[in-house]
Amino acid sequence: MASAGVKCSVLEKNKAFSNHPQAHFINNRSMEIFRKIDGLAEEIQSSQPPVDLWRKFIYCTSLTGPILGSVDHMQPQDFEKVMSPVSVAHFSQYKLTRLLLKKLEDLNFHILKHAGPKDQNIGPIRARELLMGHECVAIKSSGQFVTVTTSRLEEGKNVERNIHCKILVGTDGAGSTVRKLLGIQLRGEKDMQKLVSVHFLSRELGQYLINERPGMLFFIFNTEAIGVLVAHDLQQGEFVVQIPFYPPQQNLADFNPEMCRELIFKLVGQELSDIDVIDIKPWVMHAEVAEKFINCNNQVILAGDAAHRFPPAGGFGMNTGIQDAHNLAWKIAAVTKGISPSSILRTYESERRPIAIFNTAFSVQNFKAAMAVPTALGLNPTVANSVHRVMTSGIGSLFPSGVQKVILDGIFTLGRAQLSESLLSERNPLGSSRIAKLRRIVEEGKSLQLQFPAEDLGFRYLKGALVPDNASDVRDGQEPPTGRRREYVPSANPGSKLPHMEVRLLSNLPSEVTISILDILSVDKLEFLLIIAPLKESYHLAHSAFKVAEEFKVPIQVCVLWSAGISKGVETSKRAMSPWQNYVDVVEVKKPETSLSWWSMCQMSDKGAILVRPDDHIAWRVKSAVEKDPVLEMKRVLSSVLRLQSQG
Repeated sequence: MASAGVKCSVLEKNKAFSNHPQAHFINNRSMEIFRKIDGLAEEIQSSQPPVDLWRKFIYCTSLTGPILGSVDHMQPQDFEKVMSPVSVAHFSQYKLTRLLLKKLEDLNFHILKHAGPKDQNIGPIRARELLMGHECVAIKSSGQFVTVTTSRLEEGKNVERNIHCKILVGTDGAGSTVRKLLGIQLRGEKDMQKLVSVHFLSRELGQYLINERPGMLFFIFNTEAIGVLVAHDLQQGEFVVQIPFYPPQQNLADFNPEMCRELIFKLVGQELSDIDVIDIKPWVMHAEVAEKFINCNNQVILAGDAAHRFPPAGGFGMNTGIQDAHNLAWKIAAVTKGISPSSILRTYESERRPIAIFNTAFSVQNFKAAMAVPTALGLNPTVANSVHRVMTSGIGSLFPSGVQKVILDGIFTLGRAQLSESLLSERNPLGSSRIAKLRRIVEEGKSLQLQFPAEDLGFRYLKGALVPDNASDVRDGQEPPTGRRREYVPSANPGSKLPHMEVRLLSNLPSEVTISILDILSVDKLEFLLIIAPLKESYHLAHSAFKVAEEFKVPIQVCVLWSAGISKGVETSKRAMSPWQNYVDVVEVKKPETSLSWWSMCQMSDKGAILVRPDDHIAWRVKSAVEKDPVLEMKRVLSSVLRLQSQG
């Protein structure tokens, strides 16, 4: 938003950002967004571990014991960049935060770790500041602005400060204070699973896994311990182990560094000489979405984990939040620049909330897929949770807490006995059957997957700041989630992301430089893109679009897309587009004969046109030529997309 000219600042309640790795998988769509932020995607790709060190999920009895099964999640097409100009990434959230902070500094943001001016207890927000240690404690909305009351600890005292702003976006995490202050409820399944997350370092373990069994996730099942190891960076020896946690029978105090080291040794299968436990944090898995994303007369908005929280299975948590922000940024810019009324912000909820609901259900489905493997081994996680519920709120709650703990530990020990070497063996008929079942689950793609191209790149907004093809079009949603990988099918339906196509810029100077058609839209400005073919009717439509955009005071650029093999066309467009100059000529890069042209891929005639929003989503299209007066049609389209009253 700042690069697009919006006066904005950030309030962060913590005095420093966490170094706990947290989320780590960045999907294709998020990487496409980062690609536009001054080379951020390239920095992530160059800083992340080599893909061969994280492409697999491994199921084993210990990190040094027998491998029960493994899944390679990278397929040949994932490297070809046919469907997207950039690949997925494995990069810890705290490292991503550092890169984002550097980008803010490059935009002349001031990161303030002190209180700021003493005399500014009440006042408007100041541009380009990141105020650390400022916790939101109250919100008051008026017709003109929102007053945010923040609290900061200074010299042992809580000092409050009131800040005025036109729009407040609450991105303050799963336990969002902004959401609670607004009284917005969450809908869905609460407390699905409690876990303890242990962040530790061991270069010895990292080197061993690089040499013997590199992977991203290790699902470990043995008689002494069960856990999931996340290898954030094998080269650096940085890990997080997720351990099931059952309070109140189990106490967080029991998970002290020494106990965690012993537990890690049990999961590894041997002791490590250099283990360093950095951090131990409890967390709770939920599958919930806020009942509304926007409140207070369009002045207060929820995004990211504040608006939705779901299981990490599939990696949709952080990525959904990134895409929330991308959807919202251009709309806020349109409001602050006077291009759109504040009602356009409501389209953020109508577009993003259905995606959050879908991704929640999808993540739950993925979590169930993850549970298929332990179930195949005789460890049904639902049984463990049922036993815990009985001990906590059923008849077991009548026992003293110490007795409850002994009973629970005994039941879990008995359950883990299913994983003994004598039982979980190819020589044991029952064990052999269980291992075979696990391998079938893995081979048939029924275990937890890493990549979901259809859901990653193919999600679509059905109503909002867009013009559907027809009334029935809004009923076509995504297929129900299955938990299995489905490939992405490019679409030019309104609400879909603009499909990627490699193109070359046409100019009077020969150039072999290629870009993605997605690159034509810049993150640095609020601008729409009209894609046309070099036809007389399409040039006429472009003229009409420029005239209407000028009247509506909304920037628009035209992309004239030439067929592969064309080397000259610049002069044709120059004559046809005059006097307008905000256009670009590009030509499709030749592909194998089996690949489709741009218009064929979009299932459209080259007499058609596509209008793309600043967030790369398609606002409107016409499959063939515009049959009506093109000026009236463009007025209708932009009025609808920008939420304007009819302007003739």
